[in-house]
Amino acid sequence: MEVPGGAAESLRLHRHRTLTLRALGPDANVATLIYALDDPTERLNVPDTLKAQMSARIKPPMTLMSDMGRALASVTGSSLDWHDAITGHSLPEAVERRFGPSTYAADRNEWRRSARFGLLTELWKRSLGARDLHANINFFSKVAAAGDERATLEYVPGHASEGDWVTLRAEIDLLVVLSTAPHPLDPAETWSPAGVVLEVAEGAAPGPDDASRNWRAETGRSLELAERSYA
Repeated sequence: MEVPGGAAESLRLHRHRTLTLRALGPDANVATLIYALDDPTERLNVPDTLKAQMSARIKPPMTLMSDMGRALASVTGSSLDWHDAITGHSLPEAVERRFGPSTYAADRNEWRRSARFGLLTELWKRSLGARDLHANINFFSKVAAAGDERATLEYVPGHASEGDWVTLRAEIDLLVVLSTAPHPLDPAETWSPAGVVLEVAEGAAPGPDDASRNWRAETGRSLELAERSYA
């Protein structure tokens, strides 16, 4: 499935199936929310995911943990070693302020929609809403410390190129919601967000030698909690 730049999509991803995102252009960005399919009140907890795995970025072989400590998904592979999870997603007023007003009536397929607009649109389709928004991952984007005294965070242009990819393995049944609007810190002067291709495939349960299971004790425990749900 191809998702154009500046659009949004949502999908159900069943346990042990994999979802691969492939960038169709440079500086692609995929703002992503993840929920337990059977109970969306259990959702991705970015602070716990980063803290438990001693990281300021998302990379293989991390697990993406819920607020219950369960592994929702594992990052089984990626062409990039950094995916942003600390700077959020774009808001409608910021997009309008930067690029000017835009409506479907005036701009048709070139309508400029923020990530917030797209994520909420997909949540509403699933009988969810604004209260179900949570801190998101920005796949393909890198935001790092600039090294100054203020510990400024800087967006890194050119981090992702056409063809870059990341693969997630669902550890429980999931709802995945995403937007391909530009990263909120992307300094590009023109609106030209890259699209992505979504590829869902059959996968296998993580075995005893699985990289995620053995990376950190906390990561392994999150997988055990997910597996216990199906025991």
